[in-house]
Amino acid sequence: MSSRRSRITSLRALGAGLAALGLLASGCGGGGDSANGKVTIRYSWWGAQDRADMINKTIDLFEKEHPNIEVKTDFQEYNDFWTKFNTQAAGGNPPDVFQNSHAFLRKYGQKNLLLDLNAQVKAGNLDLGDFRQGLDKAGEVDGKLLGVPVGANTFSLVYDVKAFEEAGVTPEPGWTWEDFDKAVEKIGASKEDFWGASDNGGVMYLYDLYLRQQGKAFFTEKGLGFSEADLKKWWGDHNAKNKEGLLVPAKQSEQVKPKSSLSAGLSAAEFTWDNFLVRYTSETDRELALAPIPTTDGEKTGQYLSSLMLSASARTKHPEEVATFIDFMVNDPEVGKTMGYNRGVLPTNAQFEAYEPKGPDALIAEYENSVTEYLEPITPHPAGADTVEAAFLSIYGSIAQGTTSVDAGVAQFFDEAKTALGS
Repeated sequence: MSSRRSRITSLRALGAGLAALGLLASGCGGGGDSANGKVTIRYSWWGAQDRADMINKTIDLFEKEHPNIEVKTDFQEYNDFWTKFNTQAAGGNPPDVFQNSHAFLRKYGQKNLLLDLNAQVKAGNLDLGDFRQGLDKAGEVDGKLLGVPVGANTFSLVYDVKAFEEAGVTPEPGWTWEDFDKAVEKIGASKEDFWGASDNGGVMYLYDLYLRQQGKAFFTEKGLGFSEADLKKWWGDHNAKNKEGLLVPAKQSEQVKPKSSLSAGLSAAEFTWDNFLVRYTSETDRELALAPIPTTDGEKTGQYLSSLMLSASARTKHPEEVATFIDFMVNDPEVGKTMGYNRGVLPTNAQFEAYEPKGPDALIAEYENSVTEYLEPITPHPAGADTVEAAFLSIYGSIAQGTTSVDAGVAQFFDEAKTALGS
């Protein structure tokens, strides 16, 4: 096996773990019928114990209202989840319904692994009429409904309120990348061993927004939507800021993992999904808040709503019961009260209005409401996107650590991306 092919294989494994996404095998299994006449379906997801406790409560609600359907559950931390899922699917025994993401709908839809739920909508088993901000279309790919959102989030800047106030900087709608860079430099100069921002040069979703502000995008439906010159500028700018000491050094970031550089007290700002505010505030005593993405022109952020979803196996023996289950999980108000924003801001109006957010959840809700006017449509990623994302993160990591030059890293990325995307 060539060294490049070996690396691609490794990155495919890493890609499955990134953001806990991926469905790497198919099968013809599913739930069965229990001896007492009930239909049994299997539901799997990734997440920690707190999510499992919440989901199990919602399943109790579902089974009480639908006594003819029994739901068997299974969950792991995300890496273990996908390892087990792949084993089950390869053995012909995948779960009937499972947690998924919009980023992988086209990839696995093309492999006929996901059930098209449009027929269940037409049959009245799945109601999409109450979704917020166009989320009813979020799971559509090439005319097929392959996923249904259970939460929504968007990208943001999570920042240290006190650090920004002391620097006299107010992050607000319409601020520019130049404004952000000036703030980073000013904050970083205020104290030793504290930087104005984390180094997010390897975050694919942030670069995607930067490209969208210029009328481009990270992905088209078939491949990459930017040039080598574009990426040399992005990575080159971040590398220069690193050398100037404006961003958290790679070595320090690695030392504080699994915490982020922000929550570990190394930086005053970090770009990430808005619902990560819950995690970050639990890891620090500092006051954190959310700000919109800086812009190129003072107007366009490029932001869109992403989401975790529920998808069904194309091989399930109980599509009607699975659709009924998904419908309950996204529309029932009590489910919304129970889950809160664990998987993102609640997707339907009924659930959103039933839940009264507090603490970080309240800030997330306020933020998403504030950026509604900026939100744009999202395009599902092409097959191989998970491997490309892993390569983007890994290669930039080498650049940040000084073991790879920007030019060599860009060339390597395009080489590996073309292999992963089959282009």
